[in-house]
Amino acid sequence: MDHRTLGRTGRTVSVIGLGTWQLGADWGDVSESDARAVLEASRQAGVTFFDTADVYGDGRSESIVGAWRASLSDAERAAITVATKMGRRAPLLPENYTAENFRAWTDRSRANLRMDTLDLVQLHCPPSAVYRSDAVYDALDALVDSGAIAAYGVSVETADEALTAIARPHVATVQIVLNAFRLKPLDEVLPAAQDAGVGIIARIPLASGLLTGRYRHDTAFAPDDHRTYNRTGEAFDRGETFSGVDFDDGVEAAQEFSALAERAGLAPAQAALAWVAQLPGVSTVIPGARNPAQAEANAAAGSVAPLGDAFTASVRELYDRRFRAAIHGSW
Repeated sequence: MDHRTLGRTGRTVSVIGLGTWQLGADWGDVSESDARAVLEASRQAGVTFFDTADVYGDGRSESIVGAWRASLSDAERAAITVATKMGRRAPLLPENYTAENFRAWTDRSRANLRMDTLDLVQLHCPPSAVYRSDAVYDALDALVDSGAIAAYGVSVETADEALTAIARPHVATVQIVLNAFRLKPLDEVLPAAQDAGVGIIARIPLASGLLTGRYRHDTAFAPDDHRTYNRTGEAFDRGETFSGVDFDDGVEAAQEFSALAERAGLAPAQAALAWVAQLPGVSTVIPGARNPAQAEANAAAGSVAPLGDAFTASVRELYDRRFRAAIHGSW
């Protein structure tokens, strides 16, 4: 597994991490025992970065991660980084992003995760105005000064939000949707983050599973899976589900991507993860996993040999032909 420095946190993390949204909610049911098995399989496979949020299952994901982390030895705990997110436990209004709420939300996360000091807390896709507020960053700085958190970052929906946050001197990381079907961050966000020393956490790297190549036009998902109920943004930002691309268009494009992966001698998911992880400026990539086999397969992408310029050119051509006109201006 390759490792990188996670931006201004100064921490070293695996280039393939684990996203734990699916361990809390919105992807169908995952038992606590299965969730812990995924966490441990990931760690055993070399993953050292784990990303959660206070609203995943109303704290269920954080609590599972916290209990699993507490079961590790001191040395094993020291080797991993746990990031969480806050800001969606109240209506998404700029006036709710206050020092008082930040303290309450981080205290809840500290209890769930069983950590005195949280490694990294990210604002969880707040309204755009929040990224421009001096008071917000002052409140986050105060949490660092108090020892409640070690560092802070942001999770964004748009490239403009990312660029606004990167310009702030104490923002350690930016989490953004980035995959073979969402290339806009390559234009300005990744270069700006590199120049500023800000870490990039790439989320939804498999486009909600499309880039595994397993889905067909008639594939159905559980009613409580966001791939059923949020396809057009009914519950939250449309870009969080299938990266905002039309499902049927994504199924067809995924077959083309699968052919690229096959020519590279890789499974589609492994190629998709490795390609994002190898982009200049990316610190870590956070696919989800519902079972240990998926976790192990994802982690293996962190040691794939460089895919090269020709592979990247093919990805860009596929994106330009299939998706640029429809989604490039949206995020």
